Amino acid sequence: MSTHSVEDIKRESGRLRGTLLESLANPVTGALHEDDQTLIKYHGSYQQDDRDVRDERRLQRLEPAYSFMIRTRTPGGVVSPEQWLKLDRIATTFAERGLRITTRQAFQFHGVIKTELKPTMQAINAALIDTLAACGDVNRNVAVAANPHQSRAHARVHAQAAALSEHLLPNTRAYYEIWLDEEKVSGSGEEAEPIYGAGYLPRKFKIGFAIPPYNDVDVFAQDLGFIAIIDDGELRGYDVTVGGGMGATHGDQETYPRLGNVIGFIPPERLTAVAEAVVTTQRDWGNRVVRKRARLKYTIDDRGLEAFQAEVERRAGGALEPARGFRFVHNGDRFGWVQSDDDATRWHLTLRIVAGRIWDRDGLSHLTGLRHIAQLLHEADAAPGTVAPEFRMTANQNLVIANVPAALRARVDALLEHHGLDTHARATPSRLNAIACVALPTCGLAMAEAERYLPEFITRLEGLLDRHGLREQPINVRLSGCPNGCSRPYLGEIALVGKAPGRYNLMLGADHRGQRLNRLHRENVDEAAILAALDPLLADYAAQRTAGEYFGDYLVRAGVIAVPAKDDRTIGIEVVA
Repeated sequence: MSTHSVEDIKRESGRLRGTLLESLANPVTGALHEDDQTLIKYHGSYQQDDRDVRDERRLQRLEPAYSFMIRTRTPGGVVSPEQWLKLDRIATTFAERGLRITTRQAFQFHGVIKTELKPTMQAINAALIDTLAACGDVNRNVAVAANPHQSRAHARVHAQAAALSEHLLPNTRAYYEIWLDEEKVSGSGEEAEPIYGAGYLPRKFKIGFAIPPYNDVDVFAQDLGFIAIIDDGELRGYDVTVGGGMGATHGDQETYPRLGNVIGFIPPERLTAVAEAVVTTQRDWGNRVVRKRARLKYTIDDRGLEAFQAEVERRAGGALEPARGFRFVHNGDRFGWVQSDDDATRWHLTLRIVAGRIWDRDGLSHLTGLRHIAQLLHEADAAPGTVAPEFRMTANQNLVIANVPAALRARVDALLEHHGLDTHARATPSRLNAIACVALPTCGLAMAEAERYLPEFITRLEGLLDRHGLREQPINVRLSGCPNGCSRPYLGEIALVGKAPGRYNLMLGADHRGQRLNRLHRENVDEAAILAALDPLLADYAAQRTAGEYFGDYLVRAGVIAVPAKDDRTIGIEVVA
């Protein structure tokens, strides 16, 4: 085990280089040196091992079955059909379990062995995509509302988000030297990091852009959120939120999920300055002693929102304007075909991808089907004045095939049906809206199943919904293998948070717009106890709900879930309706 703290490792790493080159070249083990396991995160990868075979390998006196997860940096989750084909080729050449869409609109490749890490990284970069800062104590992939190019304002929001992602990248050349064979020059290891400094951030940092009336990025779960204010088709600016975060630790009252505070409005031209001010304030004020207390949400609660905002305004060169106000209707995705608002010849299709996993198995051929669709769209020339087809990953692990020419709709539909990709047309609303993290077997933090258990749990839940005549009622379901919250479980109307193998905390009562946290209803229970707890609640909901009332809202109205006062630190939000 390393005797260095994460802060020591960062400061002494030579700007994220460490001994990664030596670790990669070591043929004796499939693992990296202990400190390099921390540093490789900044390059977009995590070292993992297959926990399904961990005990068996230990008995055989073999080292764990080490492999690596690689995550892309794809602001807003947008890739071209040509890039999709290249990523597909990477998945089938180097990785296991196909492609996976994350809840931050990135791709993850799983099961890449150490000797193939560098070729995989190079292949990703050859697709004009990188993995720099996809993990680690830096700003990570910027999430953006998955609405396609339905207006010039939406396109501008995405362009600003992509530009901000570039602006907040680390300045070190370590990534390019280690993975792309860039020549190391004099001074390497001492590059200036004007935004991050020698210690980078105290913890990870997440940014999201929402476009009302849809909150598909769960903007209040982000460290820094920008809510687009669009008037008469024009982007006027953004209401700014700070201090969201989903991570917590079981039994530790010093850690908790929190929703962001709305602190004001900025015009589009102030976006970069305000974002940098928030990031650098967190860099200087964040807790570097206790990592569990190092996220921005704790900085704000410890220092006070008013003091934090004042410091941000000082660094940004001026005060924020009063918030303009917004209204969200839900935080899910819209499925099926939607015609583009500004081009009647273009259509957008949102597909349901269960837990974001795209692969060929169990008689389905989803990876192959999307490959054929990508080939079809890649070969289709965009007409003059139109936007080219593209793939857009959503923050709910689904996929939008955007800007499809009307003439190709029938061919796309035929491919969807042939490869079993048209599940959005048959799935219940609860199945459509469900999210799960990867969890077992590869995540080292997982305490229980999530992705692999999701289909089974939804089937059990659908049995209850059928019994009470609620099959078509949309309910947001979130599964997490641990309390760290990658699947944003604390925003689920029904959520399971892993506590031990086969056992979960049952969380209930979030709203349908991502504006209220759920609360603990049953602790450390198994599936039978979960279903037994849900059954009478769903029965009461079916009998007593008002018109248009969602399940989470009913639980609060009925007093099943108590909502604390607005100044409760885990609420942390003042929503302008």
